[in-house]
Amino acid sequence: MKRRDTVAVAALRSALAEIANAEAVDLAGTATPARAMASASEHVAGAAVGLGAAEVERRVLTEAETIAIVVADAAERERAADEYDRAGRAADAARLRAEAAVLRSVVETA
Repeated sequence: MKRRDTVAVAALRSALAEIANAEAVDLAGTATPARAMASASEHVAGAAVGLGAAEVERRVLTEAETIAIVVADAAERERAADEYDRAGRAADAARLRAEAAVLRSVVETA
């Protein structure tokens, strides 16, 4: 990244975001954490008081799950590159293929 490889930086930032999104906990249907309810604010209904009172631990991904996310991201870039080729946007297709190659190289070294 120090040599300003914009293709690699874009691909790696995107993959890190995908991994971060996969680590997020689905809060649909979950109750407010008990410690947040114990210290609920009298001024705002449903508010949690205190540092980290409403925090929920993120999922911990296995190495296989993380690799699968990166592989899927690379495959998605390849599919998008094919679409760009069909639309006559060769430069954009080449950029996406280069990003996919960066992601595949990361997976191969893992």
